[in-house]
Amino acid sequence: MASTPHIAVLGGGSTGGGVARDLAMRGFDVTLVEQGNLTHGTTGRMHGLLHSGGRYAVSDRSSARECIEENRVLRDIAAHCVEETGGLFVKRPEDSEEYFQEKLDGCEACGIPAEALSGAEARAMEPHLAEDIDKAIWVPDGAVDPFRLVVANAASAVEHGARVETHSEVTDLLVEDGEVVGVEVEHASGPGLRVHGTEGGREEIRADHVVNATGAWAGQIGDMAGVDIEVRPSKGVMTIMNVRQVDTVINRCRPKGDADIVVPHETTAILGTTDEEVDDPEDYPEERWEVDMMIDTLSELIPMLEDARTIRSFWGVRPLYEPPDVGSTDPTDITRDFFLLDHDDRDDLPGMTSIVGGKFTTYRMMAEKIVDHVCDRFGVDAACRTADVPLPGSEDFTVLRDYMDEFGLQSPIGRRSVERLGSRADEVLDTDGPNPVVCNCEAVTRAEVQDAIEGSGSDLNAVRIRTRATMGNCQGGFCAHRLAGELEDSYDEPTVREAWDELLQERWKGQRHALWGQQLSQAMLNYALHATTQNRDRDPADADGSVDFAAFDDGPTEAVDHGDADRAGDTGVATDGGRDGD
Repeated sequence: MASTPHIAVLGGGSTGGGVARDLAMRGFDVTLVEQGNLTHGTTGRMHGLLHSGGRYAVSDRSSARECIEENRVLRDIAAHCVEETGGLFVKRPEDSEEYFQEKLDGCEACGIPAEALSGAEARAMEPHLAEDIDKAIWVPDGAVDPFRLVVANAASAVEHGARVETHSEVTDLLVEDGEVVGVEVEHASGPGLRVHGTEGGREEIRADHVVNATGAWAGQIGDMAGVDIEVRPSKGVMTIMNVRQVDTVINRCRPKGDADIVVPHETTAILGTTDEEVDDPEDYPEERWEVDMMIDTLSELIPMLEDARTIRSFWGVRPLYEPPDVGSTDPTDITRDFFLLDHDDRDDLPGMTSIVGGKFTTYRMMAEKIVDHVCDRFGVDAACRTADVPLPGSEDFTVLRDYMDEFGLQSPIGRRSVERLGSRADEVLDTDGPNPVVCNCEAVTRAEVQDAIEGSGSDLNAVRIRTRATMGNCQGGFCAHRLAGELEDSYDEPTVREAWDELLQERWKGQRHALWGQQLSQAMLNYALHATTQNRDRDPADADGSVDFAAFDDGPTEAVDHGDADRAGDTGVATDGGRDGD
C-alpha cells in the first residue's frame, strides 16, 4: 500500500461528491467516478427542498434532528446554493387537528424552530393559499440547488488534489484473494467528456479502498463482488410549473403521502411527489396520471395551480435501505436514515464500504461518517473540516451585490448571476469582452457559460447543470442554439452538433408528459422555430416549406373559436390552460 492511501469513490451525486471532498481535505489520494454527469442519478432528480426536519418530526425524529443540524451547516458553507424561503405546513378543515398538534410537539422535541399561525396569517405570507386553509406551522425549510452544490463539492475535491471522472461507468469490481482492490471503468468518448477527463476507453483503477456511494444503484455494485445490498428503490415523480406560484415551501400538514409539497425553486415551482417502490432504478418513467394527480391534489392548497402551465415533469428514485429483519411493506414507512455497510465485517469482503439510505440534506453528515470510518481503517488521524470550510463560491458571501455599474449588466441579471456564482462572481463576470445574455429565462450570460465550458468541456448538459441555461420557461427553445454557439471557438462542427442534439434530447424527455394546453402550444412553437429556422427535423424540404402542427395534438380536432377561424386552424390545441387535450 502506498504511504498515502488511494480511495476510489463510486457515484457523483451529493453523497459521493461529499465523500470525495472530505477524503481529499483529510489528505487521501482520491478518484471519483460517475457514470454520467455529476448529479446523474437521484441527486439531479429531487425537488430541491432543504429540509428543516419538519417533514419527519412525527414519524422519524432521528432523521428530523439530523436535518435541522445539517440545514444550519449548509446555510453557512453553501450560501450561494441555498434560498432561505421558509416553509409552511398548512392544514385544511378535513385534516386532523390531533396531527397538527403532534407536528408542533415533534418540532419542539427535535429542536426545530416552529410557530403556529392562523389561516389569515398564513395567507398574509402566501396570498395564493386556499381561502379555507384554517391554520399553519412555520418552519425553517429552504430551497437548495442540488446541481450547484454537487459541482461545488467536486470543485473543492479537485482543489485538494482529487481526480474526478464523469461519463465513466463502473463495469466491474477488481477482487483479488477475496479483497476488493479497485474498479474497472469504461470512459465515454466524444462530447460527453469533461475537459480534464480521460480520452475514452477501459481503465483499471487500483485502490486501497472503494467507497460505494451509488445510491439506488448500490445493489448493482454489490452484485459485482457477490454481496447483497438490499436497497429498496422508491420512485418519486415531480412536476415543474412555469412560474413561482409561491415563495415559501408549502407542505400539507398530514401524514406523509403523495402530492403534498410545493417547493419554489429559482424561477419555477416544483410539485411533489409520489412514493412507489420499484425494482429497477432506470426503468420506471413518470406517467400522465401521476402529473394530473399532483396538480389536482395540490390545487386544494394553491387553487391557481389548476390553471397554471406545466413545463416538464421528471422522476427520481430514492435509495431507501431497510435492515433485512424489518420488512416494511409500504415505502413511506421505511426510515430516511442512512446506513454504513462495512463489507469486511458484514460479508467477509475487505476493501469496500457502502453507504445507503439518507437524504440530500444530510449528505455532508453521511460523508463525514464514512470518511471517519475510512480513517479508522487506515489509522489516519485527521479531523473533518467540511462543516466549517465554505464551498467554492460561498467564501465571504454575505450580501448580494448589484453588478449593473461594475460590469455593465442590468440589475436583475446581475443579481441572478451573483446568486448562482456567489463569491466567484468577480472572477467570472469581470470580462473584457461583450457579455450578452445567452439564456433569457434564467438570465445566464456568456461569461457564466464560458466559465462552465472551461470546467465541463463540450458537454452542454454539464454546462446546463452549472448555469441553469435552458432550464427556464422555454426549456431551451430560444437559447439552446445560442449555447451551442458558445462552443464554436473551441470545438469542431460535428462535436458542437452532437452536443446540441444531446441537450435538446435531454430537455425533451421531461416535457413528454406535460403536453396539454399552453405547454402544448409552447412545445409546438419550439418545434416550429427549430424546424423552420435550423432544420432540426432534418427535413429535406416540403414543397411549400410547411410544418405539420397537427402532429402535436392528440385531442379534439374542432377549431377553437378565437373569432378568427383561420388562426385557430384544426389543431385542437387547448388555449385556456386546461389539461383536457389528452
